[in-house]
Amino acid sequence: MSLPRVVSLAPSATATVAALGGADRLVGVTAHCDLSDDPDAGSAHGEESPTVVGGWLNPDLDRVAALDPDVVLTSDGLQADLADNSRDRGLDVAHREPSTLDEAVEGFAARGADVGRPEAGERLAADARDRLDRIADAVADRPRPTVYCEEWSDPPMAAGNWVPDVVRAAGGRYPFVDPGERSREVDPAAVEQADPDHAVVHVCGHGDRVDPASVAERDWVDAPVHVIDDSLLNQPSPALLDGVERLARLLHPDAFSVADADDRT
Repeated sequence: MSLPRVVSLAPSATATVAALGGADRLVGVTAHCDLSDDPDAGSAHGEESPTVVGGWLNPDLDRVAALDPDVVLTSDGLQADLADNSRDRGLDVAHREPSTLDEAVEGFAARGADVGRPEAGERLAADARDRLDRIADAVADRPRPTVYCEEWSDPPMAAGNWVPDVVRAAGGRYPFVDPGERSREVDPAAVEQADPDHAVVHVCGHGDRVDPASVAERDWVDAPVHVIDDSLLNQPSPALLDGVERLARLLHPDAFSVADADDRT
């Protein structure tokens, strides 16, 4: 049985397929997908690297169709129309739209099925749940600091989707957006009233290249400002588990100092 030809139009899907060990099946990706650490990408179909088909919101669907994919991967509500347009062209589309942390983890198994690696997908989801359980044990029974997470700064937007779940999984409180709701423009007065203990900045597309002073200098933010690479919080990929752990260590460093010491004994 030949391996499927996969075009991924979502960076999160590309990262998940790579984590599944399926990057060799990718024949097309967007300019926003990062496969720099996977030299085998595209190799199952004799490609030195997958063809770049454009941006994640405006790919060239003629170029996608020319790659003769067995499946096209899309993600997020912002790609729903793109998924429909691809189906209209007769392409087989696997559209996943997680909005919570649980749905993101379940999506790892779904992506495994999408690209012909169902067992790898189930393992990846199980490993993610195990990591979340270990983090939960480490932060259990500790005070929960209030955290403000900002995924866009002009205008300031409080992070939604799975980020509220991530904060809670990391041992914090997040009173700004409910889990599963979209990110939204924040009311400075609401942030000031919530009096967060930490402000976390993870601006979409900026990695960790944000000056924390740009947030710390606001008169409605009176908390330490931490910049976290947006790839750890803004994509429903396996990197999200790294984001949970990074945040948990930031909020509860003593908990992990104890856990790390126990691991060394």
